[in-house]
Formats: sequence, structure tokens, C-alpha cells
Amino acid sequence: MTILITGANGTVSREVLRELAGKQPVRALVRDASRTPGLDGVEYVVGDLDRPATLTSAFEGVTTLWLLMPMGPLAPSQSMNAVWAARQAGVRHIVRLSAIGAAHDAPTRNGRLHALSDAELQESGIPWTILRPSHFMQNLLGAKAGGHLYGLFGDARVGLIDARDIAAAGAAILAAPQRHEGMIYTPTGPESITLDQAADEIGRTLGQPVRYVPQSPEQARDGLLQSGLDQWSAEVLAEYRVAYGSGWGDFTNDHVERIVGRQPRTFAEFASDHREHFASA
Repeated sequence: MTILITGANGTVSREVLRELAGKQPVRALVRDASRTPGLDGVEYVVGDLDRPATLTSAFEGVTTLWLLMPMGPLAPSQSMNAVWAARQAGVRHIVRLSAIGAAHDAPTRNGRLHALSDAELQESGIPWTILRPSHFMQNLLGAKAGGHLYGLFGDARVGLIDARDIAAAGAAILAAPQRHEGMIYTPTGPESITLDQAADEIGRTLGQPVRYVPQSPEQARDGLLQSGLDQWSAEVLAEYRVAYGSGWGDFTNDHVERIVGRQPRTFAEFASDHREHFASA
């Protein structure tokens, strides 16, 4: 059984590769052969999801696919190309990383685009599993500046999840996909917290005060643009600021424990594991 991982350099896919390397025959799709995670026990193949003709050899012999698209307006096209290549190659199961709240009436463009790709996969004739995880704890690694923490939640609570726990769930499904056929999971962490609480926890870990600085959706968008993010992504993240600020992400569940057999990491554990990063930010 050969597992193909797309988005190999992404936050979650890198962790999926670490979970599977040396345990399963695993192949990783990269656009540039010079940019690979370089893990032992992983076969790297070159292909571009924007160019369907490059996917044939990469998908040859693959039985199970981990399907992850970067956020962007072309994501449905990339997902479509991957699903078509999977169909042509005889892939027997696709595990797709979607987005929290993906739906045709989602409050963000990203959620509505993911809904299109989710629906296409569900109608593809290929057995599937879909993950729609909550906001990644890792997204806060770039949100601290000095003694301040910024973010997209306003004053609301969100069931933050460590990307390593998403990857553990994904790897478990890829290793035994039949158990999860036709399932949609919405993995969260074990607690729903505010960014004030996150800032306090980072401060406790560092032994120095860290203060959360709330931003309006417009301030979040403008700050992202000033940092060099493209217009589309900055606007979509501002849409997430509105959605999260309304309490949209304030929930938790037991999906990680059901799939992996253990509790997901707390934010305190995440902050401790990334202490050096927060200290240098």
C-alpha cells in the first residue's frame, strides 16, 4: 500500500510524513526537488497540481492519497486535478484536509471554496474521509511580537488544535482508511480558549508578561498587507476575524481521541514545546 502526501512542505503534511516515515510505504509530492523535508523512509516525486500532465507518474501505484491544498482562489482547480489523477491511477481512498466550517454558506471565501472541493470528492466515486480541523495553534507562532500577541479571534473563544494532532489523526486514517470511510471529522483541541488566555500561557512559559492586542477585521487585514501578504489572503483572513469574533469556532470535541486513542495537546503543552520560538519573537 503506497500513500501519497500532497502539500509536503506544509505545516500539517510535514507532520503526517513524520508520522508515517518508516512505518508505511510513503511518497511525497513536491513541485521543486530541491525543496523537500528530507525525511528518511520517504520517496519524493516531482509534480505540480496546477499542471495535470505532471501528475501521472507521481500517482502511479498509489493506493491512498492525503489531499491538501494551500489556501487560495485556485485551490478547487488543484483539488480537481488531484482527484482526477487519483481516479486515473486507481487510488482506493482519499483523505482530504478541508477547513473548519467548510460549507456553501460559510462566512469565508476559503470555507466556500473548500465546500466545492469536498462536494467533488464526495461525488468522485472514490472512498473518502474529510478532516475540517479548528484553527491551528501553529498559526500563533507568527503572531507574537515582543511582549504582544495578535490574532484573529477578537474576544471570542476557539478550540485551537496543534497541527501535530491533526497529522496524527490523518496518519491513523491513512494507515487504516476503511474504518473511516465516508466520515467527516472536525478535530479540535481539548479546550476552547481566548487569545488573552493564550497570551497569559505564553507569558507563564517565558516567565515574562505577554499581552494580547485585539484588532478589528480592518486592522488585521491592513497589518497583514503591510507584512507582505497578498490582497486575497489578507481579505480572507479578515473574514475569519469576523467569523471567529462571532463565536464561530467556540467548540471542542473528542474526534482526535476517537481516531488516535489519546487526548490532543493542550495550549500549555504547545507553548512549552515552542518556548524557544516564542522567546525569540
